Amino acid sequence: MIASANDKRLLEYELLGSYPELCHFVTIRPGGCSRGSYASFSCYPYSGDSAEHIRANQQSLLENLPRYPQRLIIPLQTHSREVAVIDALFLTLSPAQQTAYLQGKDAVVTVHPGICICVSTADCVPILLYDKGRKVIAAVHTGWRGTAGKILRATLDTMHEKYGSHAEDVVACIGPSISKEVYEVGREVYEEFQQAGFPMHSIAFLNQETQKYYIDLWKANELLLTEAGLLQENIEVARLCTYTNSETFFSARRLGIESGRMLSGIILCNP
Repeated sequence: MIASANDKRLLEYELLGSYPELCHFVTIRPGGCSRGSYASFSCYPYSGDSAEHIRANQQSLLENLPRYPQRLIIPLQTHSREVAVIDALFLTLSPAQQTAYLQGKDAVVTVHPGICICVSTADCVPILLYDKGRKVIAAVHTGWRGTAGKILRATLDTMHEKYGSHAEDVVACIGPSISKEVYEVGREVYEEFQQAGFPMHSIAFLNQETQKYYIDLWKANELLLTEAGLLQENIEVARLCTYTNSETFFSARRLGIESGRMLSGIILCNP
């Protein structure tokens, strides 16, 4: 990943940066007005931070994006495998109806230009997708439940069914999130992945001293992408750990649930 040329509070992926029709970003922790465990550039409206701080941080983000979008589309995530489609019908709904539709969604897909679709994370994995052939964009939030439940595959299926996307045309970027070296989980989580058919020798290890399991969410999601047909050269993994770099990134394991969140967003820009 690289720092944005326009705003040093934002990171960008090298892969997605090669497409001039796209704008995308991953926010970092410093640079906003929030305080305490939300300090400081917290933009997620469902984390418990004050509405005033969230509005100010979001407005600052929007104003500093190239080709300034009017709003951010952010679902209320619940670790589901539900995918929101931002289509012509969605755009006719009232603000209240749109908010209701986005409840319980953990991925967002659209082909409409000028709309910034986002997901929020603070240790979970943010993934941005772009079908360069059909011009379809998606943002995915996936923690261990979403990964074991294969929300990434559900998102790719939605892109194909709704817009005709083909996996070989899709670019995927896996963002800052907790790394396998520190992502300790219980045996029940290990067994969820095992039952879901993941090759456990590739994505997990057992600490022999503590008898605790550790899961590699980056590798697990990379495997889901390649199994779906994405080309290896079209996958970028940031390999930045939120837990061990908590001064730069929000980490719920470090700061607690009532803390800030990063946003990962992507926009198909008007020609």
